[in-house]
Amino acid sequence: MESMNIITPEEAVNLVKSNDEIVTGLGCSEGRSFMESLHLVADKVENVSVTNCLPMNKFDFMEEKYKDVFFINGWFYSPAVRALHRNGNASFIPNNLHFAATKRLAHKQPSIYVGACSAVDKHGFVSLSMGNTYEKRMMDAADIVILETNKKFPRTFGDVDVHVSDVDYFIEADYEVPELPHVESNEKDKKIGQYIADYIQDGDNLQFGIGGIPNAVAAALYDKKNLGIHTEMLTSEIAKLAQAGVINGSKKTLHKGKIVTTFIMGNQLLYDFVDDNPSVMVLDGNYVNHPSIIAQNDNQVSINTTLEIDLTGQCASESIGPIQYSGTGGQADTARGAQDAKNGKSFIALYSTAMIRNKETGEREERSKIVPFLTPGAVVSLQRNDVDHVVTEYGVAELRGTTVNERVERLIAIAHPKFRNELWQQAKELNIIGGDLDAIYAEQR
Repeated sequence: MESMNIITPEEAVNLVKSNDEIVTGLGCSEGRSFMESLHLVADKVENVSVTNCLPMNKFDFMEEKYKDVFFINGWFYSPAVRALHRNGNASFIPNNLHFAATKRLAHKQPSIYVGACSAVDKHGFVSLSMGNTYEKRMMDAADIVILETNKKFPRTFGDVDVHVSDVDYFIEADYEVPELPHVESNEKDKKIGQYIADYIQDGDNLQFGIGGIPNAVAAALYDKKNLGIHTEMLTSEIAKLAQAGVINGSKKTLHKGKIVTTFIMGNQLLYDFVDDNPSVMVLDGNYVNHPSIIAQNDNQVSINTTLEIDLTGQCASESIGPIQYSGTGGQADTARGAQDAKNGKSFIALYSTAMIRNKETGEREERSKIVPFLTPGAVVSLQRNDVDHVVTEYGVAELRGTTVNERVERLIAIAHPKFRNELWQQAKELNIIGGDLDAIYAEQR
């Protein structure tokens, strides 16, 4: 086995030069030891960019005092990056997840890639362990590749094997794999979860993520049989369903018998499940999330959530007004892919209302999340042409092939009852439905 070039985190960050573009792994794959030390070179460099996606930690280099040295580019915001955005030293990279690597590389090449990996095996390989959404493509393009080898990270299979000869430097790490706290499902989640579960048939192939609603969907699936998984994110709830025998992939038309994902994030139960498990395939994000690949799974079901939806079906899933909150991720990828699949279905779920602070009074008040038009400046994460089923705690609106008038009727039917009359009135006043269009155009002229 070839020798590994092992360096300390301090030696690693001293490789950074002014104007460098550093890329780190998604979520649990970020290079934690390197990032924890990056602030140590703040007085030696300038104009250094760090590109990340759903970072799990807040590091010292992210502090406001370093904002003139380090700038964050994010494919998907987490709380730490939202704070940096407010400070003026972070910017979002609009993307559909399957294009995250390829479109970014068409614009900018990385100077350094740094990420986490498993311990080296007897054949001289490490596993990228927790994901390959964009990681390998960035490694191939980077001038310098640094991996943090860690025996606590599971060894996974798929497009994640890397030979030590393809890595410039290794950092020996011993931190725990980051875990996500379990989110308990409330009564609204359980109602929404059951509505969706009622549409899922034995043998269906699923994609879903994390949170109260996805967890509630998973909890309602234990009476199903022979389910499959083709998902961007592999979660703890999916592992539990697999261990219970609900998920076995026996009816899959693509990668039969395999759980297919592009990144892993959850708890220790999940990490133990994926470790040395050949039934789990961690594949390149450009492949896993490409709509044309997703569509090769018969009976594919996509389950996602949104923050707000208008009466025609436009979904704002990543911003609150113009303020970036999270990211598009794979919502558009999976919704389109599922609907292109034979017998495929796509679901967008949300609560019917939210408690929003009134800017004038300062008091929180209940407002409908089904609205006549999106909050000004809101980003449309999923255009209305790609919306299939919409679910709240009041039911399911099936929008496939419907007119705008039919969408208004069906979406109002699953809005909170206290807002339904108001929504009907607004739909009429704004000419979303009905109205003398000739007269409107004449007024505009």
